[in-house]
Amino acid sequence: MLPGAQNPFHALRHRNFRLFSIGQFISLAGTWMQVVALGWLVLDLTNSPFYVGLVSTLTSLPILLFTLWGGVLADRVHRRRALILLQSFMLADALALALLTLTGHITVHWVMALALVHGTSAAFEVPIRQAFIVEMVGKEDLMNAIALNSSNFNITRIFGPMLAGLVVGSVGVAPCFVLNAVSFVAVIVCLLRMEESDARPAPSGASALTTLREGYRYVLDQPQPRALLLLTALYAIFGFAFVSMLPVFARDVLRTGAAGYGGLMTAVGVGASAGALAMAALGHRVARLRIIRSAGMLFALTLAVTALAQVWWLAAGVLAVAGCTMILNNVSTNTQLQTAAPDHLRGRVMGFYSLMVLGMAPLGSFQAGWVSEHFGVPMSLALGAVVTAAGTLWLARPRTTAGSGARADGA
Repeated sequence: MLPGAQNPFHALRHRNFRLFSIGQFISLAGTWMQVVALGWLVLDLTNSPFYVGLVSTLTSLPILLFTLWGGVLADRVHRRRALILLQSFMLADALALALLTLTGHITVHWVMALALVHGTSAAFEVPIRQAFIVEMVGKEDLMNAIALNSSNFNITRIFGPMLAGLVVGSVGVAPCFVLNAVSFVAVIVCLLRMEESDARPAPSGASALTTLREGYRYVLDQPQPRALLLLTALYAIFGFAFVSMLPVFARDVLRTGAAGYGGLMTAVGVGASAGALAMAALGHRVARLRIIRSAGMLFALTLAVTALAQVWWLAAGVLAVAGCTMILNNVSTNTQLQTAAPDHLRGRVMGFYSLMVLGMAPLGSFQAGWVSEHFGVPMSLALGAVVTAAGTLWLARPRTTAGSGARADGA
């Protein structure tokens, strides 16, 4: 182990987090399988790229509408029980999709309706799940737990689509939906087996609207969370949107086919997984805002180099670094926001963070697509590099915030 490193799986000493990680790993694998299969299904039903994009938009739309209310709920409910209920809704959604497909009754309108149901469940589930992590591990192991959770996401992003491709190619899309439904059973079982935690939000007598306003005041009045959330939005709109343009970049710039595109996606996933494990092992050794600044500038540099790349191997190598810096930034930002937030506001802060990460993603895909359509993908990447670099220099500069320690502020 490197000097100064801690066990990268340190947070797994908590039984509840071990169960959580097992359930998440299985569920995320199923989710990635469904994402791939759903795209094929919609294309098969409609033969229209527009409908493929529309279904993706309908899945994301509830994030924009309801995630802040999900953060409010996270500060008012028993989080573990709420997660069990929401995971059950998502299981029913996947099961309905599977049954409709298996019986031949599936239509694009059913797919669109179920996409809205899934997106609505996710809008409430994500901030509650994020705020629940600190209940399982405490603030001491929070960064390690967030990094391991991110590693789960990125490892399953590598092999989940590969497995889906094999299943779809051999037996069709319906088994992918069945397996995703089964994966939610694993999550629910793991949640039910957890020990009860005392670190739960205290009941609030205030109305939901008053509770939401309290969250607004906190993130708008405090310089650090305000800056970090604005920076996250900039990354989501102008930086991380590069992923949505990789198919066009592979075909039109690198002159490679589907295999080349898959290799680029794998490179991003491998780099992200490495970044998550690095944060788990070494993240406690470096001030979080220093990581955010350094990773943000390096991420901007990777976008600029990718914009100039003309050969596949160079693009793949640089994109692996981009994936790594994305995760370094996300894990550090998530941890800093949760650690600095008062316990009674953590769910609402995670609601705002989820809105920036997930809710802004469709806007990012839209702007990247528009710029690429009119000026080419390299110009879109270059624009992302300039905006993220400028945003990082301005918003991630050292600042003093009440309640935040020197290590967190990068002092």
